[in-house]
Amino acid sequence: MKFYVDNQTELLVDAATVAELLENLTSRYPALQPHLFEPSGRLRRHFNIFVNGEHIRELGGMDTPLKEEDRVILMVSAAGG
Repeated sequence: MKFYVDNQTELLVDAATVAELLENLTSRYPALQPHLFEPSGRLRRHFNIFVNGEHIRELGGMDTPLKEEDRVILMVSAAGG
């Protein structure tokens, strides 16, 4: 995924929620959009998002509020055998 964000592993993105963070990130890096979101606009199933080590499904989902010091991790699920 870092290929789509100029090979960066960490980025600073201003956002009040996880949804806003993804919106701002895909606005800055449009090539990332189809890898994160389905054509319907839903986040792709194979992406996991963590805020300070906690999965957003355990928090507030895409509406999870963010503070300036929060660390958000986008992680692609891997499957196989």
